[in-house]
Amino acid sequence: MKILLIGEYSNVHWTLAEGLRSLGHKVCVASNGDFWKNYKRDISLTRGNSKASGIRLLLKTLFTLPRLRGYDVVQIINPMFLELQAERVAPIYRYLRKHNKKMFMGAFGMDHYWVQGCTTTPRLFRYSDFNIGNNPIDNSYTREQIADWQDTPKAHLNKLIAHDCNGIIAGLYEYYAVYEKEFKEKLTYIPFPVEEEKTGELHDGKRKIRFFIGINRERSTYKGTDIMLRALERIARDYPTRCEVLKAENVPFAQYKQMIDSCDVLLDQLYGYSPAMNALLAMAKGKIVVGGAEEEYYQQLGEKTLRPLVNVTPSEEDVYNKLKNLVEHPENIARLQQECAALARLYHNPRKVAEEYIRFWESR
Repeated sequence: MKILLIGEYSNVHWTLAEGLRSLGHKVCVASNGDFWKNYKRDISLTRGNSKASGIRLLLKTLFTLPRLRGYDVVQIINPMFLELQAERVAPIYRYLRKHNKKMFMGAFGMDHYWVQGCTTTPRLFRYSDFNIGNNPIDNSYTREQIADWQDTPKAHLNKLIAHDCNGIIAGLYEYYAVYEKEFKEKLTYIPFPVEEEKTGELHDGKRKIRFFIGINRERSTYKGTDIMLRALERIARDYPTRCEVLKAENVPFAQYKQMIDSCDVLLDQLYGYSPAMNALLAMAKGKIVVGGAEEEYYQQLGEKTLRPLVNVTPSEEDVYNKLKNLVEHPENIARLQQECAALARLYHNPRKVAEEYIRFWESR
């Protein structure tokens, strides 16, 4: 098959492309590299910071469109798959729809249905980026996303594409849940693919435990990193001879991967039900993940026995206590590291995930 993947979140499309290529398919990835993360792509569609950068990106995209025709499958990462206004993205989507055989949309991140699912009553989730129980989480980021995705051009674009495309692929349990009611007939769940990695040295139960946390300055509160960091810093103060803390702020992907290599435990996604791409990368390297790992994630995978991730609820005390348990029981760490790596190999292997995509694409 000839496949075009447009847009990028946390290396999902490039990793999927590698899996598809290993199966003999011809794949092109067109993206902005996910901003400062600068992931690999075949066609670069980046936008600068100047006032004229939007016009330049629009012109570059229009110039590139003839190269984006004649594919068996086109998959967009999100309804806003380009850094342009929704009103400009809509005709580009229609062009791609007209000049390619099949169009698919990823439910991989922030969009109208995610915001709607997290903010309407009754709540779909016990907690999310937008709520804890029936109580909304009110911060500048959640307010901005609600304003951006509810009854706006972005929301209308999302609805247009969701109804028009051949199928929708959800990469996490959470995203599947928000699309399921309205789009069950054209929706599937396929786990995110993660690069195959060599597992690092297992913890020997004696040396200091190295905890690692990545901080996105613009989204720290939204992702719960602020709460996790406070709990982690408390652990470091309370157990200075047993653990150490590594932090990364807005670093490029290559540097981020190197920092994961040197840790034993990664903290990620306080409000998630499932491990996302950063957590999966750490798991593939044989690192323990402290973050979202509710029972719904394992059920969606169909996994009945492995439970290696350290699930936390959105509370500083819960995070602190789960970290404390790791520090006070270092004899468990090597086993959990091995089980995290096994889970990544079983369900998130790029070739296996690519095979699931091919089956779904061919069925639509």
